[in-house]
Amino acid sequence: MLEEGVDKTIRRYTYPDGLEELKAEEYRYWQSRPIHERLDAAAELSIMGYQMKEPARDVQQRLQRTLVRIQRTRR
Repeated sequence: MLEEGVDKTIRRYTYPDGLEELKAEEYRYWQSRPIHERLDAAAELSIMGYQMKEPARDVQQRLQRTLVRIQRTRR
């Protein structure tokens, strides 16, 4: 589902010259997104990769982890 305000512009790149431009634009896009969005996208890609590798297994259950946050003192 697309959110409002999503850029729906179609861009055309020529190969091989446009490949570097495409990579740079993609990098700038992901750097502009908030960290929680980038982490969500990385997690989604991981799940999709595991599902492709092992379609019969429940990968959601496999990827669950317990997170612990430890506050360090400043030096």
